[in-house]
Amino acid sequence: MSDTAIDAIVIGAGHNGLACAAYLARGGLKVRVLERRNVIGGAVLTEEFHPGYRNSVFSYLVSLLDRDVMTDLELEKHGLTLLHRPGGSLSLLPGAHMYLPRDTAAAQKAIAKFSKADAQVYPAFEDMLGDMGELVRGIAKDIPPNFGGGWSDIWRLVKQANAFRRLSPERQIELSELMTMSIGDVLDRWFESDPIKGLYGFEGIIGNYATAYTPGTAYVLLHHVFGEIDGRTGAWAYAKGGMGAITQSMASYCESLGVEILTDAGVAKVVVENGKSTGVVLEDGREFSARIVASNTHPQVLFGQLIDQADTPPAFQQRIAAYKSESATFRMNVALSELPRFDSVEHDEQGLAAMQNTIDICPSLDYMNQAYDDAKSHGWANKPVISMCIPTLLDDSLAPEGCHVMSLFCQHFRRHLPDGQSWDEVKEQVADAVIDTVAAYSPNFRASIVGRQINSPLDIERKLNMLGGDIFHGKLSLDQIFSLRPVGGYADHRMPVKGVYLCGSGAHPGGGVSGIPGKNAATVILKDHKRGVL
Repeated sequence: MSDTAIDAIVIGAGHNGLACAAYLARGGLKVRVLERRNVIGGAVLTEEFHPGYRNSVFSYLVSLLDRDVMTDLELEKHGLTLLHRPGGSLSLLPGAHMYLPRDTAAAQKAIAKFSKADAQVYPAFEDMLGDMGELVRGIAKDIPPNFGGGWSDIWRLVKQANAFRRLSPERQIELSELMTMSIGDVLDRWFESDPIKGLYGFEGIIGNYATAYTPGTAYVLLHHVFGEIDGRTGAWAYAKGGMGAITQSMASYCESLGVEILTDAGVAKVVVENGKSTGVVLEDGREFSARIVASNTHPQVLFGQLIDQADTPPAFQQRIAAYKSESATFRMNVALSELPRFDSVEHDEQGLAAMQNTIDICPSLDYMNQAYDDAKSHGWANKPVISMCIPTLLDDSLAPEGCHVMSLFCQHFRRHLPDGQSWDEVKEQVADAVIDTVAAYSPNFRASIVGRQINSPLDIERKLNMLGGDIFHGKLSLDQIFSLRPVGGYADHRMPVKGVYLCGSGAHPGGGVSGIPGKNAATVILKDHKRGVL
């Protein structure tokens, strides 16, 4: 593809960049994707991390992936297979466990062991989350109304206000509370026992450096329940072969439309002339011209590293400089010679079915808060909050016969450590503490580990250019969502430099493997292209 033939350059071959490229190509544009690393996928990647053992490296579950993106990009035709989990969560507790299957009556029976009152209100709580998930999904799929926008922005605001109007008065109140309250305050209102509060409380701090009582953390719970699998709101699945299967299928679709994808092609600079982008310069000196530049990078990478902030308005500069980005996440994979045995979970049909789902260590809100306090004090939690998955219980392609892989998603771990400590010096020690935390619930766990992969917050930042090690490209706080993402006045993907668009998770609706930011950015770009304003 010659330079003169290129209409659009997409920076970053993560899932949102590939989704954007695919929709642009569907719209008739000639597209080139430039990826800094030697592999595509960004955070949606599968690697062999120990001989014979493969797993998803960063993201690890499918739910938020938009159904329209899957259909439009023909992902199943291009190789993606989703493996459905039985559903529910398994929470490990001192000397016990709580498994909540999708069957409501069975879940109530499990909850009743800890509180009959909680078991009684549980169906109402789940119904409320289901209703909220459907509403938030609709909002997530739409481009937010922009401050200072025109009639189209007013129309989008009216549409979304109408969706809110259709809720019952009680649901309207509940949504307003979930958008503003802490996850701890919401759960204290609904429940009395620690186990169920811990299980749902974790959803408010996934990729979110906060306590259980930080205002706005209840919204993070909503962010994780708007997904669906086969019409089931809040359900989750594995991608067969690991999460990299998603980006590989996206790349295959892109290439079928003539999209060119280059790796080892890090962008050093977006060229700006007279307030308009004209192309990019790569780190190796190559130059590519295009009227359209769609960036799948962190907003502060785009404005600060690739584009001089002096080329943007002062108010935009001020807000981008203050953009908050730290998720306090520590990510591990372990290769296992045998399946972990958890003290209170039998390896019978029911127990193994439970282990096919997410396995959490978050027994209470106090446990969450202590993890936060530890990280605030000395950089990491002594007893971290941990979410584990064993995909090999459903996908035996990831490990040798009879062996397993486990992903561990852990909170809280600061990007910047106190007292001059470096993650390169302490990450093995910290990984040992994570292993110790799990081993306290599983006597054979430590001895079964034959290999491990560690990604500290610094590793996440280095490898993925996610500043602060933030897996969402910026905190999902109340001042960084919807029409304020990434900053007010620029929520419609159009950036202050003409011809530059944000198509990554720094745009609405934020992080998670949805493909929605890429799809919506392409919609805006194609509209501008058709109007001839580029």
